[in-house]
Amino acid sequence: MRKILSLAVVAMMLLALSTCTSKSEKNEGVNNFRIERGTNVSHWLSQSEERGEARRLHIQEDDFARLDSLGFDFVRLPIDEVQFWDEEGNKIPEAWDLLINAINWAEKHHLRTIVDLHIIRSHYFNAVNEGGDDANTLFTSDTAQQDLINMWFQLSDVLKGYSVDSVAYEFMNEPVADEHDQWNQLIAKVHKALREREPQRTLVIGSNRWQGYETMKYLQVPEGDKNIILSFHYYNPMILTHYGAPWTPIGQYTGKVNYPGIIVSKEDYEAASDSLKPLLEEYTKQEWNVDKIRADFADAISVAKKYDLQLFCGEWGVFEPVDRELAYQWTKDMLTVFKENNIAWTTWCYDADFGFWDQQKHDFKDKPLVELLMSEK
Repeated sequence: MRKILSLAVVAMMLLALSTCTSKSEKNEGVNNFRIERGTNVSHWLSQSEERGEARRLHIQEDDFARLDSLGFDFVRLPIDEVQFWDEEGNKIPEAWDLLINAINWAEKHHLRTIVDLHIIRSHYFNAVNEGGDDANTLFTSDTAQQDLINMWFQLSDVLKGYSVDSVAYEFMNEPVADEHDQWNQLIAKVHKALREREPQRTLVIGSNRWQGYETMKYLQVPEGDKNIILSFHYYNPMILTHYGAPWTPIGQYTGKVNYPGIIVSKEDYEAASDSLKPLLEEYTKQEWNVDKIRADFADAISVAKKYDLQLFCGEWGVFEPVDRELAYQWTKDMLTVFKENNIAWTTWCYDADFGFWDQQKHDFKDKPLVELLMSEK
């Protein structure tokens, strides 16, 4: 009898210890939103004029099944304010239905989702480049900042039922604040508001000035919150990744580019127009290779280590018309540095002008790129 009682006491002690451990882990609140290889499902609920049937048919369940079968483990899903709310702030139901469909399809096909609020009416990352910097009122207007928080409250009301291991929030894409502290203050404000509602949801936070790697060192991350992923974007050297891109001045260059090595030779520089030479000069001096990428990533890696958080490159890729052999070599070097430093990534993008899938032909437009992306899997 005494032996039985002793065994019972031991069992109770082990149960109590297990319960304490479980509570301790729960109190820490660290979820299981882990990511590695992904792509942006872009130009659908963001940066697109498609509506109605065309938008509904653009992305379907088979797209998520395809990404899963190829070896991707998550998607970044950009959404725009103008698609989800009208000018009076009323929800536009069709877009919300498509968002829910997308997340459900992602879950069904073993993909996690980062919901990325990409463009809002008070802030557009290209406004400065397009001469419309006055349109970016977000960092100087308390009303605009509260509107941003209210949008996330409404998104949270709809998305909070999804597991914190499955869905994350990126509350703003590519902030362009005049002062880094303006962005840091807004981070603190939005973080506090969301944490009061969803204490364990993963929040993706990027750096100021187009989520640049070079501004990561100025980022002030809320202390003690382990459910944060730090994000930066990387398209350097732009003259390679955006060669021929009509929306950027560097895309006007039609001379030869090289990679790795000196991107633009002195002869090609001299042959370029005088208007382009100021943009080309840096590419005639600096060698670009895997070591240059490592050096560029150093600050971002250091910040992630400082806060003991995962690092994530949310956008990187090469414009379709770029010479494929150059594109593949740059991609290989990027993947090397990602792997060395355990950096998660989403390519830009799935099916648009940097993508690998053709929705019109329903076929690959760059199968070797996908094979390269999955080569380390």
